[in-house]
Amino acid sequence: MKKSRGLLALLGLGAFAFWKYKNMSPDEKDKVKGKINEAKRKFSDATSDLKDSLDNKISQAKAELNDLKDQARKEAENVAEEAKNI
Repeated sequence: MKKSRGLLALLGLGAFAFWKYKNMSPDEKDKVKGKINEAKRKFSDATSDLKDSLDNKISQAKAELNDLKDQARKEAENVAEEAKNI
């Protein structure tokens, strides 16, 4: 029941916004379009920054993993060499 009321309210809000936009002057419509385009640009910039940040962290994690793998391999080789000498 709550979902249907929420959906109905959202639908009503959308209809009101459409009606309001339809009755705006061309200058007001341009302002709204400008605000929407600015919001899209900011969102795009934020997602791009987030992607770059995650890519950097993934690269760092891979480098650390490779270092750990190399250390483990060297340690295993040292242990094997010591075992041969015993």
